[in-house]
Amino acid sequence: MSLAAKLPYDHPYAGGFSGIGSQPLPTDADALDYLSRMATADGAGVEVGVAVAVDAFVAALKADSLWDAIGSSCLLCGPRTLAGALVPLRGDAPTPDGFASGDYSRTSGLADPNAVAYLDTNRANDADLQEDNHIAAYAAVGEVATPTSYLIGAIQASSPLSATLAGYNMYNRSGSAGGSAASIATGLYATSRNDVGFFSYIRASGSVETAVESSVESAGLSTNTFVFCFTNASGGPQNRTDATIAFYSVGSSLDLAKLDTHITAYVAAIGAAI
Repeated sequence: MSLAAKLPYDHPYAGGFSGIGSQPLPTDADALDYLSRMATADGAGVEVGVAVAVDAFVAALKADSLWDAIGSSCLLCGPRTLAGALVPLRGDAPTPDGFASGDYSRTSGLADPNAVAYLDTNRANDADLQEDNHIAAYAAVGEVATPTSYLIGAIQASSPLSATLAGYNMYNRSGSAGGSAASIATGLYATSRNDVGFFSYIRASGSVETAVESSVESAGLSTNTFVFCFTNASGGPQNRTDATIAFYSVGSSLDLAKLDTHITAYVAAIGAAI
């Protein structure tokens, strides 16, 4: 890696040195805003390689009309520190419960090997419209010893069951799951709904499937969406995972295949940049 690539993206010589060559720099305004907030939390500048990976990810989301659908999100790999990783790409900052600095890896993300810690996204499950929502989480490292768990989700009420979950089973505002898996592998796990009668989901393999399940909305209870587990009807964490998560997102419906392509490319770019 060249010296210029190791410099903070806003260094006077970050674009390269005269007579030696140049390298791209971030240009998107939303990416630059996020990078500035990340640098403040990290207490150090963001390297060019990381900054360009963020810039490319944001630009790709915008090009495919995904950016506006992301209500709350964190890039949990790339920043120098756990504090930087918890800076939101969009929306509210999450509240961590139980994580330590040693649980964070710049190249793969955040994990608790004891499957105890979790994140509260501070985004209410009922903030997303019944027929217009998505949740997503990217597992950079799959589960080790906690099968039948979930990467992200919330139950709005237990009777009738209104669940939006991604992991061992896939739910979206419904009382029945769209398929199941023995455990969580590496890849994107996500659900998206924009119709009363069915929802789409993706699980690690990269293929998008459809579950014919009508949506259910239960009044009277509002719980936040949690990451590394799901929020149960009592508002607590349930079915926690020891998987390593590099990204999560909550918001309105979007194209899951395109999101999968872009977040997979981002994680690979971070691995190459650090």
